[in-house]
Amino acid sequence: MMEKRSQSFYFLAFFFIVFVLFLYGPVLTIGILSFQGPKGGLTFPMNGVSLHWFYDLFEEQAVGDFWGAFRRSFILGLMVMVTTVILSVMGGLAFRNKFNGSNFLFYLVISSLVIPSILISLGVGLIFNILDFEVHWSTSGFGAQLTWTLPFGLLIMFAVFNRFDSAYEEAARDLGASWWQTIRYVVLPIIAPSLIGVALFGFTLSYDEFARTLLTSGSRNTLPLEIFGMTTNVTTPVLYALGTMTTIFSLLIILTFLLITYVFGQRNRRQTSDAGKAIL
Repeated sequence: MMEKRSQSFYFLAFFFIVFVLFLYGPVLTIGILSFQGPKGGLTFPMNGVSLHWFYDLFEEQAVGDFWGAFRRSFILGLMVMVTTVILSVMGGLAFRNKFNGSNFLFYLVISSLVIPSILISLGVGLIFNILDFEVHWSTSGFGAQLTWTLPFGLLIMFAVFNRFDSAYEEAARDLGASWWQTIRYVVLPIIAPSLIGVALFGFTLSYDEFARTLLTSGSRNTLPLEIFGMTTNVTTPVLYALGTMTTIFSLLIILTFLLITYVFGQRNRRQTSDAGKAIL
């Protein structure tokens, strides 16, 4: 019996290692190849080791409008993040009570997740053209990306408010708090970690989105579109250096959000402890 369990453990461990290598192997390969020497190519074996291609990355003529594309993606990500958080909280609060058409509205919002992204991009671009509006990353691109991030934010908020104890709100109202004071001082601090999660979803999904931005960004590319364009005309490891830099940036964003979550958790525990001591 113990031998069978041991064999199962080793099999599962081997399967997990293979899965991790399959998942992160391409990223590691790109990271390694980005440190090639000045005469390096796009494949193994490596021709020297240096930071040459990272220095070359900062030369605009080498990669086109990389910094402009990065700036546009970053600003668009912030816009989508803030809007997703606000609308998700408002939607979560609204759906706590049933209202006429709530089921239809819920399925209408969620349906954008099952529609192919390229069709969403095509549809939004066509609507802007029909209405004679300018197709731009900050307008049509912004709207197209919200169809991707907002359903995720709403689903998270639905799960959060389904577990939320309304006794906290009732206690606040009994103490004379208004509706806005209850939301600001009671509800939002309690669900703050979830809000950080929604913000992280909103930013990262927007920052990496390609298909829904393809036909809605206008004449100015976002970073994913710029990288895709580079794959057709850049034949040096500078492309790998760009991939490594963007991956590091994404990891830093995730670590920043995790740090914020940790700080919020520590502060809430401290406040709870102080309140308990005051009662005693």
